[in-house]
Amino acid sequence: MHKTANVLNKLPKSQQPKAKRDCQEIWMAETKAVAVAAFDAFIENYALKYEKAAACLQKDRDVLLAFYDFPAEHWKHLRTTNPIESTFATVRHRTIRAKGCLSNKTALAMVFKLVEGAQKSWRRLDGHAQLPKLILGVKFADGLEVVPKKAAPQPVTAAA
Repeated sequence: MHKTANVLNKLPKSQQPKAKRDCQEIWMAETKAVAVAAFDAFIENYALKYEKAAACLQKDRDVLLAFYDFPAEHWKHLRTTNPIESTFATVRHRTIRAKGCLSNKTALAMVFKLVEGAQKSWRRLDGHAQLPKLILGVKFADGLEVVPKKAAPQPVTAAA
């Protein structure tokens, strides 16, 4: 979402609604191949007239499309910064009120306790059962687990 805003800031107001829809076609695509096609179309359509906007998007291409290599259940969480922002909003709200009376140690302790308390109201990630697979290095493509193909059994021949 932040990248979309950064790209839109480099476009004239008249082009922003169309560009926003074009950006959404990239990150809402069902597969990485469709997203890459939409990404290439965006660059092609905007690069000539709006080089800065196209360059802003192009420089982070791999990072922006990386979520396709995770389970599809996680995509909703990976497409947004809300989990991070809501966590730090709690901390920011409290630390602003206490500014000036914190040392590094007490600030760290306070942040730890605030996040520890906030986690009680967090909802579980969709597809949380997929996390162990990710940790073990299981590969995903377009949100689906890639199952390695087994080698075909070799025919057994009798010794002569």
